Amino acid sequence: MPFLHLPVLAATTGAPAAGDAIHEVILKLAGVDYLILGIYFAFVLAIGWILRKYLKTSADFFESGRSLPAWVCALGFIGANLGAQEVIGMAASGAKYGIATSHFYWIGAIPAMVFVGVFMMPFYYGSKARSVPEYLKLRFDEKTRALNALSFAFMTVFSSGISMHALALLLNSILRWDYNVCIAVSSAIVLIYIVSGGLTSAIYNEVLQFFLIVLGLLPLVLLGLKDIGGWSGLMARLQDYSAAQGMPGAWSHSWAQMGSAKANPMGIEWFGLAMGLGFVLSFGYWCTDFLVIQRAMAAKDMASARRTPLLAAIPKMMFPALVILPGMLAVALLQKHAGFQLPPAADGTPNYNMVVPAMLAQYFPNGMLGIGLTALMASFMSGMAGNVTAFNTVFTYDIYQSYLHPKATDAHLVTVGRVTTVVGLLISVACAYAARQFNNIMDMLQLVFGFVNAPLFAVFLLGMFWRRATGHGAFWGLVLGTLAAMGFQGVTLPVGASAGIKGGWLGAHWFFSSSMAQNFWMAIFAFTGCFVATIVISLATAPNKTDDQLRGLVYSLTERIKDHGTAWYARPATLGVVVLAAALVLNVIFW
Repeated sequence: MPFLHLPVLAATTGAPAAGDAIHEVILKLAGVDYLILGIYFAFVLAIGWILRKYLKTSADFFESGRSLPAWVCALGFIGANLGAQEVIGMAASGAKYGIATSHFYWIGAIPAMVFVGVFMMPFYYGSKARSVPEYLKLRFDEKTRALNALSFAFMTVFSSGISMHALALLLNSILRWDYNVCIAVSSAIVLIYIVSGGLTSAIYNEVLQFFLIVLGLLPLVLLGLKDIGGWSGLMARLQDYSAAQGMPGAWSHSWAQMGSAKANPMGIEWFGLAMGLGFVLSFGYWCTDFLVIQRAMAAKDMASARRTPLLAAIPKMMFPALVILPGMLAVALLQKHAGFQLPPAADGTPNYNMVVPAMLAQYFPNGMLGIGLTALMASFMSGMAGNVTAFNTVFTYDIYQSYLHPKATDAHLVTVGRVTTVVGLLISVACAYAARQFNNIMDMLQLVFGFVNAPLFAVFLLGMFWRRATGHGAFWGLVLGTLAAMGFQGVTLPVGASAGIKGGWLGAHWFFSSSMAQNFWMAIFAFTGCFVATIVISLATAPNKTDDQLRGLVYSLTERIKDHGTAWYARPATLGVVVLAAALVLNVIFW
């Protein structure tokens, strides 16, 4: 038997009707599937072991010696972002929001990736900063660096723990593997190859994981499209589903229904989408999150560092076809009543988080099932490893060396980095077990990211393009921007939600159609609060950096990079224009 697919709840909204069979999706692996998984784990560990002999300095361990080619860094750049939230979460969002989920890519990623490559990498790479917090120290002051280092360290281990928990929960659900064993095995594998090969090992494994994810998900999409009658059949089913939900065209158009928050399942209008997601959250993540910036900073030279996010943007804009389309296909297959089913969530509605596992069970025989499951595991482990490598770098350089042992030798820093990797994974394990106590842990995670990244982007924007911004302005701007986010969230609430972690804890005075809409507007308030506060406080305080100290850190005081001698098609500005034009075309095609 290629797989065991038990009857599950049919896809309708509302509670299950009497007599409905409610079972879970369970995958039954054969020997060939276990062999494929074993080969993957062997490759992962071998990469770390082989690269171990090349690690001679702390720069090799934490920064890959700044020696990697642009294409490797680019795939690592996008691979580090291909974690659990991307593969499982975007498939679920594709089912819940339809093709509008593409906004997380075509306006929520691509413009920011172009901006970081063209404008921000010269500051990061040229300043020789080893991390984002260290850049903040050079541009502003020590307390701004410390605030960002502590908040980022917390976020990385928390996010790593969530990936670990999600992987263990998924494998326990679909394979009946023991939760504790899944936690132990996944953390041990990540630990071995990071301790052995450092950042270089993590990046090369992210390259491997990138190709595995494509190999595992592409056949799934093609088989689903064939089953539903191609693209035209998919659109016809989604049109029927949209009409049944009282939102005609909402699942098959990306922009057409954004004129009103009531016309689309995201519950957001075009301005909140463009500003909240397209500007604040997008630029806040891609331009300031050291998890992805670290990959570009590992490049062998400035030109390669600038090309890294631009090259990564090319496959990134194609990824909706792999991670969003499965969710859209799931909705269409449920509408077709063709035997495809999803298990129910706690409220009786279909559990869209199980879209990918359910489709693996539906379409993949043994052998292919092993490849699909390996792709899922690769996505989870990629997210874990990316967070852990960012954590050990920030902790070692920005906390340990800065405050605990300023005179530490290079060899000592490498040892601390390895020990920090172990500690980071142990904390991640603790976070994974803590996550079992909450049924809305992903909402909490997104909330924390919104609090931190939105105000941080305001500080970076002012710091890089306004030389009058001061250390006091940046620090208190971050604090007040975070407080603005807390205040906004405290007086708002999604419709139907109870006051608490989702908001309303200061009294629910304004309501949003969805948590997504609330998050977008909260990001706008956090950014605006920080932006205004940083300007006002900077003007009220004396500059703490001279123009000479700011050279290479502020746009107006930095010499423009000359691209003479570089082929026109390899120049960052040219690549940026091409990438933005392609993203614009995709937005128009799927309008």
